[in-house]
Amino acid sequence: MAKADYYAQLGVDRSANAAELKSAYRKLAKKYHPDVNPGNAEAEQKFKDVSEAYDVLKDDQSRAAYDQFGHAAFEQGGPGGMGGGPGGMGGGFSGFGDIGDIFEEFFGGAGGRAQGRGQRRQRRGDDLRTEVDITMQDAYDGTERQINLTRAATCGTCNGSGAKPGSQPTTCPVCHGHGKVRAQQGFFTVERPCHHCQGAGQIIADPCGTCRGSGQTNETRNLSVAIPAGVEDGTRIRLSGEGNAGPNGAAYGDLYVFVNIAPHAVLRRDGADLMCAMPVPFDIAVRGGAVNVPLIAGKSLKLTIPAGARSGQQFRLRGKGMPVLRSRSYGDLYVQIEVETPTGLTREQKKRFEAFADSLDEGNYPDMAEFMDRAKKADAKR
Repeated sequence: MAKADYYAQLGVDRSANAAELKSAYRKLAKKYHPDVNPGNAEAEQKFKDVSEAYDVLKDDQSRAAYDQFGHAAFEQGGPGGMGGGPGGMGGGFSGFGDIGDIFEEFFGGAGGRAQGRGQRRQRRGDDLRTEVDITMQDAYDGTERQINLTRAATCGTCNGSGAKPGSQPTTCPVCHGHGKVRAQQGFFTVERPCHHCQGAGQIIADPCGTCRGSGQTNETRNLSVAIPAGVEDGTRIRLSGEGNAGPNGAAYGDLYVFVNIAPHAVLRRDGADLMCAMPVPFDIAVRGGAVNVPLIAGKSLKLTIPAGARSGQQFRLRGKGMPVLRSRSYGDLYVQIEVETPTGLTREQKKRFEAFADSLDEGNYPDMAEFMDRAKKADAKR
């Protein structure tokens, strides 16, 4: 089945700038995030699709490759020879490839810099992903979380070369150190990983005893990540250099920490604003009075309800919402009241209510009077 166009998935024109791409992605990611749609496989797939589309289009190089070659730029055997999806991602977030390899194959090197056949660029390590769970209160105050992860680290014995100390890897005789071999396919010359050295460009005759020739070992990292006040659900925090080590001692990738915010019991968030649907006793709605509205900071605030208030009426409490990220300002709290009809009345209470109801007339129910008037006019037109 053919993959959908990345621009169409984000709902933007092919001429969209970086800001428009980011805005479209944030809107869709928020809509289809698995936490917002628990158990919804269709929403989860859409979340993955828009994330994949944005990961390609946000980068100038990968976007240029996609604009020229389409999805074939990222498929095994296509112009990029980079199987596993955009950027060589394979099975998830870890494994961001270097899209510059596409430009190297067709234009002699990323950015137009030609490279000799025996030279290989050092590819940085794969990025990693993890998640942290926080409460709405944590998002209001800002918090800190500890992360434990296992990553691929450069072997300390051989410094990432994979060869036993005192020895050196030798250049692969098939690809001559390039790590790839070329093959003609129609009008295109396609590069594939060298089968002799598995793309390493080197042959290790005497492997390191610690890493067994891989150049890497596993290590456990204990990290602390600061989560700022005002953070939103799904926010991605980057920890530079905390991903996997690159091959042959190359630079480390990054760690991306995704923040999941648990829903609040009575408050719903919309950006920096908060929404609250609050029941109000019938007598207060009739006579007017005050109710205590819960705030995110664990406190409450008195809200004055005017006499004759109706269900659906909304009140705005300025500055009582969430803090705006990296700002001193706050959003607002919107309280929508729902008038609660009393239940479980005693016989005496019912008698009193009947007496009260008998004292009312149509003038006390303007909405009902207006509704009936519209119904009569509709009948008159028949």
